[in-house]
Amino acid sequence: MAVDWERIGQPQFDRIVEALVHRMYDATTTVEAVNGRGGDGGIDIKVTSGRRLRIFQLKYYPDGFPTAFYKGRRTSILKSFERAMLHDPWEWILVVPCTLTPAERAYISGLPGERSVRVRVMDRAELDDRLAVHADLEASFTRNQLFEAATVYGQEKALLMNGLTDVNARVRALGRQVDGVDDHWTVDFSRQGDAVVHTLRGKHPRAHQVSPIQITLTGREELPPELAQTVMGTLGFGRPEEVVLPRDVVESLTITGPEWLSGTHQDVEVRWRPLDAKPWAGRDAEVVFLNGQQVLAAYPATLSHLGRGSSGYSVDVELPGGSLQLMIPDDHGALASLRFTFALNQVEPTAALRLLKVHQRIAAGGRFQVRTGGRAVGGGDLPPKPDTVLHQAEQLRLYVEDLDVVQRHCEQYFPVPDEVDPSSRIALRVARLLIDGHCVVSPFLPRISCTLNGQDSPALRALLADGPRPVRGVCQEFALAVDERRLELGPVVLFHPRVVAENSDQILEALDAGQADGMRLIVRPADGEHFRLLRLSAATDAEPAPVPLLLPGFPEPR
Repeated sequence: MAVDWERIGQPQFDRIVEALVHRMYDATTTVEAVNGRGGDGGIDIKVTSGRRLRIFQLKYYPDGFPTAFYKGRRTSILKSFERAMLHDPWEWILVVPCTLTPAERAYISGLPGERSVRVRVMDRAELDDRLAVHADLEASFTRNQLFEAATVYGQEKALLMNGLTDVNARVRALGRQVDGVDDHWTVDFSRQGDAVVHTLRGKHPRAHQVSPIQITLTGREELPPELAQTVMGTLGFGRPEEVVLPRDVVESLTITGPEWLSGTHQDVEVRWRPLDAKPWAGRDAEVVFLNGQQVLAAYPATLSHLGRGSSGYSVDVELPGGSLQLMIPDDHGALASLRFTFALNQVEPTAALRLLKVHQRIAAGGRFQVRTGGRAVGGGDLPPKPDTVLHQAEQLRLYVEDLDVVQRHCEQYFPVPDEVDPSSRIALRVARLLIDGHCVVSPFLPRISCTLNGQDSPALRALLADGPRPVRGVCQEFALAVDERRLELGPVVLFHPRVVAENSDQILEALDAGQADGMRLIVRPADGEHFRLLRLSAATDAEPAPVPLLLPGFPEPR
């Protein structure tokens, strides 16, 4: 039954149009109905798609706005349009519940004048067409028109006149009927669009034993490798993932069991998922690495899953920032599967170091177990990984270890950064060695400059005139930047035994003329070397030899 536009009135008209506009645009668009129709800058409904703004203006004029009789209506439309133009819309749409005459359309078309805004009308014909596409909307707004007839036939509940109360009552009643079909099994059901979803559920934990059900799937073609792996994991090893077999890969589904349930079905999507009950979840566990019976290392973890399938069993444990998944076949001659994943950027260096050490243990190979409650629930023998994997893991561990030392020294704690550029990596190693009390060559200090105060001195002239000389100074605030943070290391001594001045002739002339005040003196170590650094707290009268940075791929600075 179509909407009776002449009788519904302004409030119902506004509700219908607002609901319809929401259906017209997808989730990438913002639709906002403004309270107080036309009272907020000429906007009834505002639709924003990217940078484009559409303004819907609602006018409940069932008999239009002819000039002779309704001059006030045209004036109202014009005022709403002018207010809307203050928002600079891309399109302005007038919505009316009537069919416009050519003169009325011409009036609307002439509103923009010299403006570039698009203008159009959504009239009765378009409203009816759009409601036909969204039949549920039309039904929801016309059911009141059937109320009298429904009352006569005693069908108020059939039309759900009491809203969700009637929906709930009818669904529960249908559920009770389904529950009464079988003593051991029932089917939960739901509606998703036009599809009805059935979920088979045992009424008690032994339903599969008392009343077995066999499900046979026939595929149209070979499953994609990733989906086939998931199916094997869930059915073969009891993995906790949900599996979805779409319609295009399922030729038929055959159920063998109770008579009411048995049958063959085509054009179906099949899903199965693990039981919500996880009796093992949350138990304390540990990942143990062994040499014979000797424990080489043990790391605390939490057991999150323990499952069994037709080919073996599966074990999942969680560590801070990582997870370990095992699939262990019943056939002792078959290979087990282990998957260890972790994200260092979610944890602080201390926890990250644990994850990396677990990774190194796994890569090194050997025997391991997952234990909970004092007994092993999984494990096996790991083959060793190639040396390149071990080397990469070691370099990553050294980086996180450097970061850990620097964070603890500076008392600034934060997760491991997502990425680090080469300069920051070098600076982090320099900082860590300084904190450990070592002398290092800074690749970032090939020269330094200072501002003279104009005072002359024999030491200054010796540096300027006599060639390489030892230079020593103190930087009171030495810091490095990591992950947009400034980490203060404290005072650092800068020195080198052989330093020359790059602009010695210029400085000597200025000193002789008494004009050296404010001049910049630039000095550098001789022979292309760099300045050396040492924390002030570790400095002595002797000059220690610098230690190497030992960063692969980066030449040692001199």
